[in-house]
Amino acid sequence: MDFGAGAWLRCGSSPPKMFSLGSWLPALPGLAWGWALLDALLQGLVGACAVSVLCSLLKVYLYIQCLNDPERQEEKEAIRAQRRVLDPLHVVVLTGVLALVGSRVAALVVLEFSLRAASTVLSLSKGAHSSQLYLLCQYSLGCGVSCGLSFLLEGAPHGTCNLVLAAGLAGLLAAYTRRLARHVCTLYELHSRAHYCGVCILLLAAGHGIPRLLRNALAITFAVADLAAVALINRDFLSTAEAVRFWTPLTICYTLLVIYMQEESRQSAGGRPVYQTVLVRMGGLFILLLTVGRWTDILHVFISLLGELWCLLRAGVMLEVCRWQVRGGPTALMPG
Repeated sequence: MDFGAGAWLRCGSSPPKMFSLGSWLPALPGLAWGWALLDALLQGLVGACAVSVLCSLLKVYLYIQCLNDPERQEEKEAIRAQRRVLDPLHVVVLTGVLALVGSRVAALVVLEFSLRAASTVLSLSKGAHSSQLYLLCQYSLGCGVSCGLSFLLEGAPHGTCNLVLAAGLAGLLAAYTRRLARHVCTLYELHSRAHYCGVCILLLAAGHGIPRLLRNALAITFAVADLAAVALINRDFLSTAEAVRFWTPLTICYTLLVIYMQEESRQSAGGRPVYQTVLVRMGGLFILLLTVGRWTDILHVFISLLGELWCLLRAGVMLEVCRWQVRGGPTALMPG
């Protein structure tokens, strides 16, 4: 006799989820909402840990560059003086922001950054702004990871368990990269000269490959995130005409934003255009969603603005180092 899924479907019912986490608890009012909130927090935590890994590796790379340039010792000390207690706080705040932002606005943020990054890379022959672009993608990376997880685990019977596992692995990776950054800022100068530490010797020999590693990882992440973002946006449309009414103004808006930001970056290399760009981007998204979005999307745009500003404020010292790198050019990763 057939007691599998086919028999359950022929009887007009679905097979029991005896191994799903939710089936072990009673069906209480609001329990489904609680599981959705837990999933959102776990997705936000994975995205925040991804941002933490990115910042830690960039901190290692930029610190070594400043160490090897006698004119950049103030920036080196500023990177070293960053308070360690702020790193966990940064993860906690970013987790909350990513959990509150809806999948629709997060998907739009991902698509906007992907278009902007592609335009920036194509407009630069040598990728001079690559390090700065890594720092500017922090919030978009968090949204991309959150969107990717939401899309890949949609409808999965063990989605919450998978998210718990992903959050644990992401937390371990973020903790180890923070320890690496702390070790480099404290002992790299001594170990690189004495050839004492294996980790510092490895960075001495292959530290110049960190941007390439980040570039490849981010390319894969945003490729998956873009597919997930398009799918998450299109699932809300009931017809092709409705989708066209949304995508047409979105394409026009994002194209104009990219053109404006490219011109703004050419005219000025100061620090204020970075924050002005965030305001212009979120302002454009706000106006767009006023016409084709929902009221909850408007609230999520303001939350995204706070997330963008929080990431940029936390990375202010490294942004200054990246702007110097663009003006003066990178130095070789050799021991001082």
